[in-house]
Amino acid sequence: MKKVLFIGALFLGMVSLNAQTKEELQAQKAEKQAAADALQGEANALQAQIDALPGWRKGAFGTIGGSISEFSNWYSQSAVDNSSGTIGFTVNGFANLIEDKFFWRNSLNVNLGWVKLDDKNDPTDSEDFEATTDVFNISSLYGRNIAKNLAVSGLAEYRTTILDNFNDPGYLDVGVGLTWTPIENLIVVAHPLNYNFVFAKNDAVFQSSLGAKIVADYTRQIGAISFKSNFSTFQSYEDGDLSNFTWINSFGYNLWKMIGVGFDFGLRSNKQEALNYALGQYDVTSTTAEPTFDNVDNKLQSYWLLGLNYKF
Repeated sequence: MKKVLFIGALFLGMVSLNAQTKEELQAQKAEKQAAADALQGEANALQAQIDALPGWRKGAFGTIGGSISEFSNWYSQSAVDNSSGTIGFTVNGFANLIEDKFFWRNSLNVNLGWVKLDDKNDPTDSEDFEATTDVFNISSLYGRNIAKNLAVSGLAEYRTTILDNFNDPGYLDVGVGLTWTPIENLIVVAHPLNYNFVFAKNDAVFQSSLGAKIVADYTRQIGAISFKSNFSTFQSYEDGDLSNFTWINSFGYNLWKMIGVGFDFGLRSNKQEALNYALGQYDVTSTTAEPTFDNVDNKLQSYWLLGLNYKF
């Protein structure tokens, strides 16, 4: 009986000792974590001071997504035996020179995608990857400060496709005006004097014109999250049918080292592109009216991509 009581007391003592040790370890961990948080706060403050210094700021992040599949005897679809694959990627890069009296901001956005569908029962179908998403946008903004958050500026922006119909159409905006930076990371460009050069084979639809250029760009990194939103619009003084806008958004979340998940989506409205597409689909033997600027259905263009993200 004495042995049983002794063993029981020893067991209770060990449990109490372990519990006490665990509490002590948790307290030590809390102290270390508080010290680490304080040091991280100091490091973040120093980084903010470094970022505010004059000089170059460079960076890039991108998203890649894809899928593959194969079906055999899948009778609920028209191509019962097929293999397919998709792949797409985006790259967002910037190189900004920030000085006390002037700035020079350069940005690049590329979004490319391909899809392949191989119908094994159709020997005439294509086995190649076909381009589906094709976006290329590069811009350069130079400004001379006239106030704390205001500058006289000049902008050159070029947009086109590079996989299919390169520079057909292509858009080059060149203009001057003002750039406003109300808060950190937000750039608002208002150029009332801007010429929109349009390059295309079909010059009956695509026309260059004088107008106003407005751009709003917000790029920021918060911890593991990187995101960029860019809205660019041209408003023609000559005809509203020649106006257009593009809004591109990119998000990245870092999971491990430089790898994470990313999501990109874009919206665009361009009546010239809508009319050019409608004319390409129009059957001259049809009884319907030929597409014109007055009757064309200018639907909102969009794309999105979800996949792995890599931060450079």
